[in-house]
Amino acid sequence: MEAGILVPISLFVCITYAIKVCVDAVVRRRMLEAGGTAELVNSVLRDEELRRRHSSLRWGIVLLSLALGFGLIQASGWQEITPGLIAVLAGATGLGNLVFFAVSRKLG
Repeated sequence: MEAGILVPISLFVCITYAIKVCVDAVVRRRMLEAGGTAELVNSVLRDEELRRRHSSLRWGIVLLSLALGFGLIQASGWQEITPGLIAVLAGATGLGNLVFFAVSRKLG
């Protein structure tokens, strides 16, 4: 990939992430300043941590299933983009999301 394309994309991602981190910090500070009880603050932080873990689990499962889909494509020797190839990738993504749903239901 060319640096002329990669650098602006990376810069956009970094700026977006920095804005998200700043907004989260401001929300937490305002919640503490508003006189939120310690129980409320702890529950919000626990829920946020659980969402982060579930997000990581979801992306891990989906990316693993996509990797298996790409491996299947490579093993099959497909060289051209065809509807069948796209169907394998879409199916792998859907399967990954379904596996995440099943795992998250078992976790709680």
